[in-house]
Amino acid sequence: MSDEALRPAIEGALAGMAPLGPRALLADVNRNLEPFQTALDEDALLERILAEGAPESTTFHLQLLQWDAAEATIWTGETAKDTVERRSLIFDRLGLSQTARTHIDETFPVRGLGAVLIANPEWQPWYTTERATRHQFYWNAYKSTLTIPAESIKELDAATTAIVTRLNDPTSASPYQSKGLVVGHVQSGKTANFTGVIAKAIDAGYRLIIVLTGTYDILRNQTQRRLDKELIGRENILGGVDEKDTAAIIKVDYANTEDRDWLEDKFLRHGVRPIDVPDVPSIRRLTTSSGDYKALAAGLPALDFQQGHEIQHRAKPLWHADNLFGTDVRLAVVKKNKGVLEKLVSDLTKLHINLGDIPTLIIDDEADLASVNTTMPGKIDAEGRQARTAINKKLSELLALLKRAQYVGYTATPFANVFVDPTDAEDIFPRDFILSLQPPPQYMGGVSFHDLRALPEGSEDDPAISNRAAFVRDLDDRDEDEELAEALDAFVVTGAIKLWREANGQGTFYHHTMLVHESVRTEEHRELRERIDALWLRNSYSSPTTKERLRELYENDFHTVWASRDTAEWGATLPDDFDAVWTYVGQAVDRMTVKRSPVVVVNGDKNADYEQLDFQGERVWRILVGGAKLSRGFTVEELTITYYRRRALAADSLMQMGRWFGYRKGYRDLVRLYIARRATDNRGREYDLYGAFESILRDEEDFRAQLRTFAQMTNDGHPVIRPIDVPPLVFQELPWLKPTARNKMYNAELDVQGQGGIVQDFPRQPDRDANANPIHFALVRDWVDRISEPMQFTYRELSNGLEAFDNDHLDDANSTERSFLARYALVSAAEVRERLAGFQWTPGFNLEPHLRFMDQAIEAGTLTDWAVLIPELFGNQHRNVDGVSVAMVNRTRRGDRAGFSGSSFRQRHALQHIAGHPRFRYGGPVADELSKPGTRGAVLLTFAADPIQPAGLTPLEKRERADHRKWPEDVASADVATLFSMVLPYASAPEGRLGFRVRQEGNIPIVDVPKKK
Repeated sequence: MSDEALRPAIEGALAGMAPLGPRALLADVNRNLEPFQTALDEDALLERILAEGAPESTTFHLQLLQWDAAEATIWTGETAKDTVERRSLIFDRLGLSQTARTHIDETFPVRGLGAVLIANPEWQPWYTTERATRHQFYWNAYKSTLTIPAESIKELDAATTAIVTRLNDPTSASPYQSKGLVVGHVQSGKTANFTGVIAKAIDAGYRLIIVLTGTYDILRNQTQRRLDKELIGRENILGGVDEKDTAAIIKVDYANTEDRDWLEDKFLRHGVRPIDVPDVPSIRRLTTSSGDYKALAAGLPALDFQQGHEIQHRAKPLWHADNLFGTDVRLAVVKKNKGVLEKLVSDLTKLHINLGDIPTLIIDDEADLASVNTTMPGKIDAEGRQARTAINKKLSELLALLKRAQYVGYTATPFANVFVDPTDAEDIFPRDFILSLQPPPQYMGGVSFHDLRALPEGSEDDPAISNRAAFVRDLDDRDEDEELAEALDAFVVTGAIKLWREANGQGTFYHHTMLVHESVRTEEHRELRERIDALWLRNSYSSPTTKERLRELYENDFHTVWASRDTAEWGATLPDDFDAVWTYVGQAVDRMTVKRSPVVVVNGDKNADYEQLDFQGERVWRILVGGAKLSRGFTVEELTITYYRRRALAADSLMQMGRWFGYRKGYRDLVRLYIARRATDNRGREYDLYGAFESILRDEEDFRAQLRTFAQMTNDGHPVIRPIDVPPLVFQELPWLKPTARNKMYNAELDVQGQGGIVQDFPRQPDRDANANPIHFALVRDWVDRISEPMQFTYRELSNGLEAFDNDHLDDANSTERSFLARYALVSAAEVRERLAGFQWTPGFNLEPHLRFMDQAIEAGTLTDWAVLIPELFGNQHRNVDGVSVAMVNRTRRGDRAGFSGSSFRQRHALQHIAGHPRFRYGGPVADELSKPGTRGAVLLTFAADPIQPAGLTPLEKRERADHRKWPEDVASADVATLFSMVLPYASAPEGRLGFRVRQEGNIPIVDVPKKK
């Protein structure tokens, strides 16, 4: 039976089921066949609905997704949407065999909504299915432009609905400002999400749309074009202009550019003028593809809804349904610039209409950039109000003017936004909802470049298993020119591979780019360009010796990586013989040097004569050199090779530089990241940038897991808690890398702190009083009773008497092995945690973050017990403290701060070895025996003389009174300070870990989420 005969039978059967739910599919299909056609069996039906690329397969998949996601109705019974139970019910009703079910599930697996939502439980649903269906002109138009898989469209539909639903009803008589935050991933499709939100919001009745982009024109222009092409559409852009009228068309912005998509008619066409469709608004652009918002002056009516005949019922406000759906939409894509925003605010104040009547949607892209108020809370401005930074102030003014404005921030790095003061009503804390998006499988994000799960032993360098081995190439400063030259070779080879694939029908690659990011300083970019030009000439891509060099790179790297995994993962092939690729090297180099230099500099230097980067008007096969302009939101098209050396001190800034994240259809196997493993700052300190990115990824996963923890629902489908109740932890695995800039963290407080394998001293005792010392001694008294006989431990000392820091000095001729005696006891992790929690500290010092880290390590199984050491120093000075014999040490109170001096390096070596630090593997045989890497920590417990020091004593007299060697045998615990230092197991936090939380109104702690009953 022909496909043409079978297709309408299948599609007709599915269409007939859509309103009522699934029913016996095979029987319906056979009923739809013509009388003379042979009836199908299940195998034949299965072959058609699973045939890749077949229209009926797409129809079946979309219908299956709709059934998966259907809200509770008659046929769904008690099954929840997007669950295995729902899918099983669908199969039952379709009458499919177990074999058919298995094949369908393998081809079209159940995929629930990846987004995690935390929302205000006081919200009342208004965006119903009926209402969404009644007005869906722009959503359907936008959906028609999407080329992503069906399941991704379904998830986009669900996520955008979840957002629009939590905005205020634009036709509501009661205005309300909803504020939310959407957390995505770098280069993962946030623009696609907010474009879908805008489409649905317009259909629902929002009539003023303000999109705030980054701080550079390059991103604003890119965002404007994306909205113009995929949502606004050709008819709205033309605004009634006849395309054949040469005199009129020249006034249209795209008609004056070389935008290939406009010239090739690839912008969305609605097929009708929206103005000719009842209840469908036209979209009036207040900004253009290259023009930011300008004061409208004589053109102010373009913004004013009160002008002309838009409002049909003058006695009713704009937001009333009788008026709203007959008015046009005003849309402005605005750069976050003080001057631009001032013009917009000024024009709004001149309108004749009541601004509080305009249903407005403000989309804030890169919401953590410029939008956050970085002025210290409590600082008052000249008007007696909370002082604000320039952009935050203008954003607050917009929200104050537009009472019906809904604010939705978008960011991949939300740390700054969750630290916003939730009690500041004029600020942008996401009090109504936080939505965490899940990227689709096609996304090549951070996890694609890192091995976040433990690999099988010996597979660390196997590209079949290790993402690092497949995609990452270390820059270890062996020779920076040689490293950069190799990256240039990779750029040329991958360009030639793309051309080979094009010639063999494996995709079309309009662009091919490489990013070189070493510095944010514009003055250094010209020098870098000249350096790359020189290396390009040196690499000589036309000589025979070059061919052999590129052959080696191809065979040892690109072909090896491609061959290491299933070809289906790449979606493309490679020839075994490099000669097939070499044929295209010359053509690739020609494209890269069409303007002589292969380099394009992209920065903010207005005095430079750099060419403009134009992805829309021409092929870009170039090497991009830049800094900040290429680090925020801007999409580098078809980025394949990245050479990265720039360090940043804030995690969000560093992550935003990950332009190598994104969608790499047809060339995923070719992507390479050349990244510094030993970057240095101006003080000579080294930083592993690849390790820093991995640390951030782990931190982000913890943050998203925290959101998921709080995203619980009650039985009636409402969230248990509001975002303002949720103090989400923002973890910081690397202590030198802050989650965000310090001036964005006024509302943050340290919640978790710990570093594995390194001694941490806790000498911050309160001022000497009659209470603290006895309390502390009582907490550890029974440990003294449990300790062993004195045992010998070793350390190494340099010839100058200083510490030998690590294993590098084990066999150093300038170091000497020395020893000390100590007694020890093994104590459970829970007991040590309980005792330390009872200590008292000097004001301003907080042990709680360390205790919470211990709790996490205990729960994770990386901390089970402690070796508690009490040193026996020279002279064996013991005293009976409250009847217990303890060894005393010389520790004196510091004069410059509260508490005592810290531990001695003589004991630190053994402690760190016991805790499993790989660079401290000495301490003697006893330390070897006690070492239990991964689960055992070490505590150094010492007792120091702490007598009352009357006023008026000289420093010498104070030292004399604190010399325990001159004390009697029996002393009271009130005169003895109990000090401790500790080393967490190295495996519990090899790089250290900090966690921050949001300060809550009334200092409310983390909310206990009630469980479902």
